[in-house]
Amino acid sequence: MKPSFLRMAVVLGLITAVGPFSIDMYLPALPSMGASLNATPGAVQITLIASFVTLGLCQLFYGPLSDMVGRKPPIYAGLAIFALGSIGCALAPNIEVLIGFRVIQAFGACAGMVIPRAIVRDMHTGHDATRLMSLLMLVVSISPILAPLTGSFVIAAFGWRGVFIILTLAAALGLVLAVAELKETHQPEKRGESSWRGAFKAYKRLLVDPEFIGLTLVGSLGVSAFFVYLGSAAYVLINYYGLSPSGFSLCFALNAASFFGFCQLTGLLTRRFGLAPVIRVAVIGFALTMTSLAVLVGFGADSLPMMMAFLFVGYGFLGLVIPTTAVLSLEHHGAIAGTASALMGSLQMVVGAAIMAIAGFFANGTPAPMLIGIGACAAAAFIVAQFTLRKSLASQ
Repeated sequence: MKPSFLRMAVVLGLITAVGPFSIDMYLPALPSMGASLNATPGAVQITLIASFVTLGLCQLFYGPLSDMVGRKPPIYAGLAIFALGSIGCALAPNIEVLIGFRVIQAFGACAGMVIPRAIVRDMHTGHDATRLMSLLMLVVSISPILAPLTGSFVIAAFGWRGVFIILTLAAALGLVLAVAELKETHQPEKRGESSWRGAFKAYKRLLVDPEFIGLTLVGSLGVSAFFVYLGSAAYVLINYYGLSPSGFSLCFALNAASFFGFCQLTGLLTRRFGLAPVIRVAVIGFALTMTSLAVLVGFGADSLPMMMAFLFVGYGFLGLVIPTTAVLSLEHHGAIAGTASALMGSLQMVVGAAIMAIAGFFANGTPAPMLIGIGACAAAAFIVAQFTLRKSLASQ
């Protein structure tokens, strides 16, 4: 592997990870944050939901913008806005102000969520794109391992506000890397046909493309299964099972390690079997594992080791689903890669936030609502994949 290939994956992954880091790092603080701000668990969870909705909707802005002005300027602006929002969160006197600055923070993070995928498509297609996307996912997936652990140490030493100071520094590091390492991949001669009017036409065309929407929905349901876990895991593992914030972080890291470990197999598997067959098998494994866990819990099984074992395997299969569906959905949309990436990311975040909110409505502090929600997402992803992959599988 060329050093430049790996270096690009690291830089793009770190820029992308700034947004997820802002979510994962403060998960161990959710219970104590509510106590500090005299907020209910539902109000604290809104800080998550508001972030996800903003991350989803505002990608629709950054994608076309990057097609019109290039990839680098929106990344610079996004990281600066993220830093401003992080400072506001650190100083928030109540839950309402915190929610407002979380929205600003998420608006800035959108640039890093959508544009690196477009850069991957600018540079590569097919197997090489899958390999680079998998490396990018490897770097991003380190966030759920390091972020909660880092967050638990920061919270223990400085309280939950210290988390947002660290996030400000992370944004500054991302900006330095973007300036020093990134080269513009969308040159001016390729931007001539890009406009806001053209972006709306492109969104309309993508929304009626059954393969793009189907693959995006499969990825969205996979992401939703993880979002349900994000929204409830701290309360289930800390309050129900009695784990410490550090213990919660280790359990959270275990699932993330499975995700990125399996994710690194996608390059090898897709080169040998093709994108569509890998997606089909991965979705089947994901659905079987997560629905089996939901059924066991529905019949009264209540074991933390059992739950963690099933989640480890299930999120491993998800590590095969996410990068492959992203690459295949963008395969035929190189001319509007930024716009297509934005719509894909937007739908994933909005669907994930909506499903997390629904799961939160049924949450009662026990594992059952969380795991049944995860199983339902996995089953739905399997059903959608069966219809979506027919054409791609028939052509191979």
